[in-house]
Amino acid sequence: VFPREVLQRVVDLARKHDAIIITDEVYEHLTFGVRHIPVATLPGAADRTITISSAGKTFSFTGWKVGWLSGPEHLVAAVRTVKQFLTYSSGTPFQSAIAAALALPDEFYEGISATLRQKRDILSEGLRAAGLRVFTPDGTYFVNVDTSPLGIRDSVDLARRLPGLVGVAAIPVPVFCHPEGAERTRSLLRFAFCKRNDILEEAATRLATLRDRL
Repeated sequence: VFPREVLQRVVDLARKHDAIIITDEVYEHLTFGVRHIPVATLPGAADRTITISSAGKTFSFTGWKVGWLSGPEHLVAAVRTVKQFLTYSSGTPFQSAIAAALALPDEFYEGISATLRQKRDILSEGLRAAGLRVFTPDGTYFVNVDTSPLGIRDSVDLARRLPGLVGVAAIPVPVFCHPEGAERTRSLLRFAFCKRNDILEEAATRLATLRDRL
């Protein structure tokens, strides 16, 4: 989550250089103890910002592939034109379902955040018990850890071994990066906590044994 002054600096630079801001805000409702700031609400941003969100993150319906965007009419029309030629159509029943979900009261979205925060803490406890350094997120439903406290510098190798070691899967962060970034993040692993509590508790128990199985 970026401070308001950082986001405002982006807006100011966009105005200076007459640039369009495209902002991915799919985690807008999945924050813990901090308030999401929509970029388009900042001074000078509304007339040049396209805001994108998604049902995949807000409602955990990643398979539905339904998203939406908002912004000035001429920018939305341009995006809609490109979208028409890229994918032509989407799942109509899913779109209707998401439209109904977006009309739910604020309390529903607050509940999503509170539930995910609890899940984050359950999994993080097991990761810390495993001897990993946990980077506690203020949003999303992923948590990154550093494997180097266990003497492991290659997270790709550990990710391949982890299911056999403790029956838990993770994704190595370097696979998301360019070569330079992959080198900087080579000891980082990413875990997802958007699971049932009983599954997370079992995962935490298994992860707590990792140090002894290496």
